[in-house]
Amino acid sequence: MINRRSFGKALGVGAGAAAVGLAGAGSAAGAHRGTRAGAHTTFPRIQQVKAGVLDVGYAELGPAHGSVVICLHGWPYDIHSYVDVAPLLAERGYRVIVPYLRGHGTTRFLSGRTFRNAQQSAIAMDVIALMDALKIHRAVLAGFDWGSRTADIVAALRPERCTALVSVGGYLVTDREANLKPLAPKAELAWWYQYYFATERGRLAMEDKKLRHDLTRLVWDTVSPTWDFDDATFERTAAAFDNPDYAAVVVHNYRWRLSLADGERRYDGLEKLLAARPTIGVPTITLDAERDPFTAPGGGTSYRDRFTGPYEHRTLPGIGHNVPQEAPEAFVQAVVDAGHL
Repeated sequence: MINRRSFGKALGVGAGAAAVGLAGAGSAAGAHRGTRAGAHTTFPRIQQVKAGVLDVGYAELGPAHGSVVICLHGWPYDIHSYVDVAPLLAERGYRVIVPYLRGHGTTRFLSGRTFRNAQQSAIAMDVIALMDALKIHRAVLAGFDWGSRTADIVAALRPERCTALVSVGGYLVTDREANLKPLAPKAELAWWYQYYFATERGRLAMEDKKLRHDLTRLVWDTVSPTWDFDDATFERTAAAFDNPDYAAVVVHNYRWRLSLADGERRYDGLEKLLAARPTIGVPTITLDAERDPFTAPGGGTSYRDRFTGPYEHRTLPGIGHNVPQEAPEAFVQAVVDAGHL
């Protein structure tokens, strides 16, 4: 296991390197990395609902008639990325829904014959199906990593279902044509596991519980170099990776992005719309994590033209990839503020 302190030194990050505060427009005074982070470890209970091709597992907090916020996790994470965010939002009167994405936790496919597809539009339509099943017409969508991409797509293609958007990393809709072109070597290095999953060795590693555990832990360590999480925090999330469809879903997602795997024809129309890089007009706050190796340079300028409605951008100094779990107060403030833009 990698020692976090020695790993931080290797990256030139000291134990006290996590800066406090928010930088950028609309910064919330007092919201900073570590505020109330780790205050909660579990959700009260997990519920299940049949939605589309899935039986979706989800946590729900807050009043039944509150304004709805749907919080979407990424990879390799699960609903525990929002274990502090959800109670904070519930305290403010929001109805908070935190679902396991397909292939994670207690979410299961209803049929063994269903293709274990993880292309971007399929996951986005899972969210619409979940909203329909829970009779939610509109919601604030908030996410990071896969969750940002999913929320972006719903906001772009189904804006009538999205009250507002909080998107870590900005505009993350996958452009498969652009993905065929090489990036700068340093950027390619950060994506090592994407290429690993393109190989048979990578697929076998994801199917092996011990190798999968160590691989996902390595990703946590590398993309959140300033986050001082303990083993128990990781293990709570790693339990979600024991889903029987986890390996198939994860491997297909990354292979599909590189045009190494096909999607399903029923999503071709949606993917054609997404290939045109549709703009997002709903009120939006984008968050950049300073210590996330995937954060694009330029303070949000690379994707600013994709957001045409009320908009703010914020940078979180000292924060890594798992923004909601590393900086819950800052994430909550972004959700609240996005709804008032």
